[in-house]
Amino acid sequence: MEAARTTLRSRIVGTMVLVATVALSVSGTLLWVLEERSIHHDADRQLDRVHTLLTDLAVTGTDPGTGAPFTSPSRVLHAYLSATVLGPTQGAVALLGSRVYLLAPRGVTLRPEEDPELMSYATAHATGVDAVVDTLRTARGTYRVLVSPITTHGEQGALVYVIDLRAPTSSLRQSMALYALSATVSLAAVAVLARVAVGRLLRPIGELRQAAEAIDERNLSQRVPVRGRDDLAALASAFNRMVGRVERSVEAQRSLTDDVGHELRTPITIVRGHLELVDPHDPEDVVSTTHLALEELDRMGVLVNDMLTLARSLDSQHVRPQDHDVAALTRTVLDKARALGERRWLLEGTAQVTARVDQQRLTQAWLQLAANAVRYSDPGSTVALGSAATGSELRLWVRDEGTGIDPQDLERIRQRFVRTAQARARSSGSGLGLPIVENIVAAHGGRLDIASEPGTGSVFTMVLPWSPDEAAGPTGR
Repeated sequence: MEAARTTLRSRIVGTMVLVATVALSVSGTLLWVLEERSIHHDADRQLDRVHTLLTDLAVTGTDPGTGAPFTSPSRVLHAYLSATVLGPTQGAVALLGSRVYLLAPRGVTLRPEEDPELMSYATAHATGVDAVVDTLRTARGTYRVLVSPITTHGEQGALVYVIDLRAPTSSLRQSMALYALSATVSLAAVAVLARVAVGRLLRPIGELRQAAEAIDERNLSQRVPVRGRDDLAALASAFNRMVGRVERSVEAQRSLTDDVGHELRTPITIVRGHLELVDPHDPEDVVSTTHLALEELDRMGVLVNDMLTLARSLDSQHVRPQDHDVAALTRTVLDKARALGERRWLLEGTAQVTARVDQQRLTQAWLQLAANAVRYSDPGSTVALGSAATGSELRLWVRDEGTGIDPQDLERIRQRFVRTAQARARSSGSGLGLPIVENIVAAHGGRLDIASEPGTGSVFTMVLPWSPDEAAGPTGR
């Protein structure tokens, strides 16, 4: 069974929620650590102040009862506890040796003496020399404990001062619980908003997928709406251009197939009909039919070659431009064209520039225009070739003094297999010459201009894009 497909929107939303979860988790952890350190820091600062006050009292203080310096740790501890006000999270007890000497007043909430584990820890450190500050966890709670020993006249005592860490930690836990709740709500909101935002963002991709699914060889008209000017809009535009190229290619292929079928059907029908009617016992009929069949087959061969040339010219990759000297190319084409017929061949000008063109294909198109000029003009008339570079265009032309073309036929002759009545009366042909030329020129990014006057002649000009930066010399004509 095929696995369930995960949509791109779900993956992006999931990634965004995951990133937000990690960010909130890291922030919450850092907040917890910093607040916990702050609680311990405040407790340590308070315990340090207690130890300092007790030490100063024992060394420099005076006994309130006698007005003289303290003579025993018990009097120091009694004086300190009598003057100290304990908060709700604070507790204290005085020790002489390892026994409890003095307790805090009954109104004090925190009672260290009621926690055996705490008192065991305190008595173990009460007979030491240095003060001890530590965190102690017992069955009754968690404390920050100060055990501050006092030695006076050989007598040992100690103050046990305790700060309960449960209250501030409990408050911190409540704050973190609220933080976790708000983070959960925020993640839910992020998921909802991200799903909506990503859905709007990825809408062009969905439309692109729908268009791709709707496109087949029978329907190539589907296009994707282009919205905005971002990368997705550029992708949609590129997709539309690609589909447009495919549509034009398929339409050209269909049209070519239809034209080929139409043009080949006639000679095949003629040959088949004459072969069916030929009298094998009549030598003259056999010779005549054979001659006719060979003529039709020759015409089919020319037609097939022209169609193959036309098909190759439809492929833009068939043209491979390189830098070429246009003046030299013009003179070469003129030398080759002189063999096409008895005409007065003229060179009207040469562009002294370098251009990026496919020399072979451009020569093919130029000679095709020269052959047409010979076909539709009289022997001895003028046929001129020339080239010129003007502005951002390179112009390559063939001018003749032939029969010319009626204005209403100027667009028709650009179509495949279309020949005017005047052209058919003058010479045979397939009607593919100009379409081949136009395809070669279009593959160079240019166009074919036609100017003609009946009875005077015609000028066929291949206009190609050209940059002055490619120039190798001045423009001439």
